[in-house]
Amino acid sequence: MPMAAAEPGEDRSEDEGQREDPVEMVVITGLSGAGKSEAIAAFEDAGYFCVDNLPPQMIGALGELFRLPGSGVTKAAVVSDARGGEYFEQLNQVLDDLEGDGIKPKLIFLEAHEEILTDRYKETRRRHPSAPEGRITEGIEREREILAPLRARADVVIDTSGESASTLRRRISEDLIDTGSSSLMVVNLLTFGFKNGPPRDADITLDVRFLPNPHYVDDLRPLTGLDQEVRDYVEAGTMAGEFYGRLLPLLEFLIPAYVAEGKSHLTIAIGCTGGRHRSITVAERIWREFSTRDDVKVRVTHRDIA
Repeated sequence: MPMAAAEPGEDRSEDEGQREDPVEMVVITGLSGAGKSEAIAAFEDAGYFCVDNLPPQMIGALGELFRLPGSGVTKAAVVSDARGGEYFEQLNQVLDDLEGDGIKPKLIFLEAHEEILTDRYKETRRRHPSAPEGRITEGIEREREILAPLRARADVVIDTSGESASTLRRRISEDLIDTGSSSLMVVNLLTFGFKNGPPRDADITLDVRFLPNPHYVDDLRPLTGLDQEVRDYVEAGTMAGEFYGRLLPLLEFLIPAYVAEGKSHLTIAIGCTGGRHRSITVAERIWREFSTRDDVKVRVTHRDIA
């Protein structure tokens, strides 16, 4: 039976086999033990259609299925990682093919320090997928090499070394899923202690170990930069004032420039020796200065406060 002619202005895209409204697709990958299961759980809680441990070849087929009229899926998240064995190495090509078909997936890459990953595997007593018969550290190293090209092309890289399962879910929910601020660039102020290692996902790293250290004051040592007494000590004298006088105008210049460039996430890491006093003091000061802006969303994570 011949198809009726379309009226002027009538959309025939669904009759031709594909819907025109875009499908939001998130692909989660990264190192084994870095928290991919928690990440996809956060997307599932937010109403995404989720598939864990999906071979790369099936991602494209899934995208085509979602684009069919009546699929009902508007946003999806999948995990594809080294558990897919030799097939996983095709993920880069699959992502290229998806972009060629008009689907621009957001690639999220999760990683953590080697010690952290090793401890997590020891706690669960699971075998590492990249070293089923060997040492965990060998598997981690091999996996980093395999994943290097994907990390380089990722839209978002998250270091989960200092994240618990609950804080990781909250971070993903606030930074990547919060529809109320999805158009705003997220500025994450991440404090840390150098003795615990710097974060790997920082765009800008500030070393504030030159400021007065409350650790050597008995009454202040048990406190943190969230306490007014510690902030008063760190910011006493001229050093902190001169530092803020240079830092805050620099950020006033950089943040709008990153927004104009289209950057969706900016992580500013602020480190002191232990990550409990000076770094927190500085991060809280930056937060007070920029949290009222309407062009960015500013959040603070104190990695080593405990």
